[in-house]
Amino acid sequence: MDAVIPATFVGPEVAFTGTEDPEAHLTAFHTHMMLVGGSDAVRCKLFMSTLVGTAMDWFISLPDGHVTSFPQLMKLFREQYIVNRAPPSISYDLFDVRQYQGESLKEFLNRFGAQVVRLNIKSEEMMVHAFRKGIVPGPFSESLIRNHPKTFGEIRRRVVAHIAAEGEVYEKRACVVPTRPHAPGRPQPLRVHEATTEKKTPTKQQLYQPRKPQTRGHARENVPPRHEFIVELKDLIAIPNIAERLKMPAKSDKKLGPNKNAWCEFHQAFGHPIRNCLALGHQLDELVKSSFLNDYLAESQGALNSTTSGEDQGHEIPVHGEVHTIAGGFSGGG
Repeated sequence: MDAVIPATFVGPEVAFTGTEDPEAHLTAFHTHMMLVGGSDAVRCKLFMSTLVGTAMDWFISLPDGHVTSFPQLMKLFREQYIVNRAPPSISYDLFDVRQYQGESLKEFLNRFGAQVVRLNIKSEEMMVHAFRKGIVPGPFSESLIRNHPKTFGEIRRRVVAHIAAEGEVYEKRACVVPTRPHAPGRPQPLRVHEATTEKKTPTKQQLYQPRKPQTRGHARENVPPRHEFIVELKDLIAIPNIAERLKMPAKSDKKLGPNKNAWCEFHQAFGHPIRNCLALGHQLDELVKSSFLNDYLAESQGALNSTTSGEDQGHEIPVHGEVHTIAGGFSGGG
């Protein structure tokens, strides 16, 4: 205790009151002394300066001459406060790290990486499996399922690329799309009174053309293109970040289509299957055009199917019955 400490020597800025983890305190003290150096006697004297309250009372209670070296002092210190030591961590604690609701991907990655360092995990396979288990369902988790990463470093790089892509998509959605200017010299439409007073030119009499058969319900040009996804439609619309972008229809007790045994999970009604649901198809087509569903699209779609089979016709319209008509007949009457 007679060792002289130089005036320019800076002591460690840590304090131990008797309730903290002794191993954490010794680690902080050793880190500081490795930077500034000092003899064994200087370490003992500086370590005493880090004790506060009941911890200082314990050190003062030691008999004179009882401490002869710094390793002996560390041993006495550990034995005195062994009850404060944190329980040893095991590698399987990494599987308890889960992404919180509303936590960003960047925040979860930093928290997961800190736990990897604390547990001293060396197995890349364990780190990859624990990260995939802890992340919430979404576009990034779906990409990990489709393309399995090999190492945790690969996950870090893919997270950075995903965050950059999300930022670019957000900027695209936030920008204002300019309107197309009107072409010069385009003729203006006639007003109502001009159209009615305009002299009609005689036209040749049209030959009789048989009326083309028309489809009931929605016009064929209003049928949306059909996209192929990696999951079923009923599971796709149940994903939270997709469900909040869909405009759910009001529930109806009526049969919405000709197929009384087909159930639509989107309308929650019978009459047509969900794969033929026009209302859902239009909304999903808009989300595909905005690149929001890129992570859910099948890799090879081929040509989009813009036509539907006969079972599509007339769905989403309550069916009350059919009216049959006869067109044509004898030109001379009778």
